[in-house]
Amino acid sequence: MPHLFDVLAVSGITLRNRIGVSPMCQYSSEDGRAGDWHLVHLGARAAGGAALVIAEATAVEPRGRITPGCAGLWSDEHVEPLIRVTRFIAGQGAVPGIQLAHAGRKASCARPWEGGHHLADSEGGWTPVAPSAVAFGGKQPRVPRELTVAEIEAMPGLFIEATRRADAAGFEWIELHAAHGYLLHSFHSPISNRREDVYGGSLENRTRLTLAIARAMRRAWPERKAMSVRLSCTDWMEGGWTLDEAVELARRLKVEGVDLIDCSSGGIHPDARIPIGAGYQVPLAERVRREAGIAPAAVGMITQAMQADEIIRNGRADLVLLAREVLRNPNWPMEAARVLGQRERLRWPRQYEFAIGG
Repeated sequence: MPHLFDVLAVSGITLRNRIGVSPMCQYSSEDGRAGDWHLVHLGARAAGGAALVIAEATAVEPRGRITPGCAGLWSDEHVEPLIRVTRFIAGQGAVPGIQLAHAGRKASCARPWEGGHHLADSEGGWTPVAPSAVAFGGKQPRVPRELTVAEIEAMPGLFIEATRRADAAGFEWIELHAAHGYLLHSFHSPISNRREDVYGGSLENRTRLTLAIARAMRRAWPERKAMSVRLSCTDWMEGGWTLDEAVELARRLKVEGVDLIDCSSGGIHPDARIPIGAGYQVPLAERVRREAGIAPAAVGMITQAMQADEIIRNGRADLVLLAREVLRNPNWPMEAARVLGQRERLRWPRQYEFAIGG
């Protein structure tokens, strides 16, 4: 079996190890544009030894941002600032990735350190959209406007244009965000989707938009480049989206040319009871790998080198994606290589190595 520091071939790219950086919103863009913060934030994790560095949820239209400070790719003006980022990431031996997203009913919010509540129009907010006029709740009580069929049918076009811009910006890996209560996940879940047309009711109808977007993105994305989809594999709520349904969707995404499923969970309702603990989402990845026959990434509360290595060695996932742990320590992969006796597999950047040593 492979281990954490074995290479991983995905589509036409090769990851130098099985450690990736999850997309993490930074809320630090101006009108969707990346800046110095993004270069340093993402670049530091690439220099720290991660094989894959995925840029944050990036909106395909302005109303698809979570906050006014979120990243975007709805304009050609967003491309040039990202080229600087992708060039640096690749120069450190990592693969630059980006996650395309639409926040749906969880859009138009203040930044987390400003309260995270829905913004009123007078505060620079806007009307969120969703499959149904059902509010998320908690700090986000604003009732979204229900999308028309024509608006839903136009959504793949927004993702196609953003996909082409991601290619032009130099990204080698693209991920579709269909998790955490944002637009596509809100179509999946009966908790948020009350529609009675071709986009609601049955599993086929509730996943119709996600499959259409994935299909369109895969066609617009170069064949040699990798594509993943982040799924919430369960809502952790009675009457919600289930793991059985997620496995079936993963099977269908594989047919559309998706290479990997990023297996997360939750986010559909503030009252969901999520059993958070070390590696609590790994069993979701195991089930997707076993029953859908597609490579999964494991995420969530993976903090220790031996823990991550065990996930790979025992075939529970093909890739581990870290978030908070690489915020705490951008050099986590280097430390993991030392702990696991794999220092020959991963070397410090030469600017550091001469001082630190092997």
